[in-house]
Amino acid sequence: MAKGRIYTKGGDGGDTSLLGGERVRKDSLRTETYGTVDELNSWLGVVATELVDGDLAGEMQAIQARLFEAGSRLACPAHQTEAYKLTWPGEAEVGELEAAIDRMLDVLPERKGFTLPGGSRAAAFTHVARTTCRRAERRLVALQAEVDDPDLRDIQIYLNRLSDYLYALARMCNHLDGVADIPWKR
Repeated sequence: MAKGRIYTKGGDGGDTSLLGGERVRKDSLRTETYGTVDELNSWLGVVATELVDGDLAGEMQAIQARLFEAGSRLACPAHQTEAYKLTWPGEAEVGELEAAIDRMLDVLPERKGFTLPGGSRAAAFTHVARTTCRRAERRLVALQAEVDDPDLRDIQIYLNRLSDYLYALARMCNHLDGVADIPWKR
């Protein structure tokens, strides 16, 4: 049986295809946005390897699947979404993140002031994912200003809530690992 090839050489000239075949530069705002979501998803894969709690690991896998859907939607012009039967995170998924945040905060000690990234290894990786999520959101806000695509607002809200979730998760990782959060001191 012949092995499939993963290289197409189609991007050797500095452009890539969106879903539907439209060619765009690899440094376009759209590719930068879905590329940053892909980077975030990779960081979440690292976080998942560090999670000691099975429920949190399962939750992370569901979030990764939703981010993959979001990335697919970002790689698709609005007029092509129905042809590809795309779905993306929306209000229900934002509600799931909010419920998970509340569940974690109910367990964690109250924290006032800013927390420095770090503590346990899992928490440190989660903070990297959180800041990558913030960057993905900034890219998406810029993309929304450039294209007329109201569906992108759903993804932007999801990313905003996901960064809050990742902050709570970093604190939860420290809690589960028996490591104190690092308070910022002037």
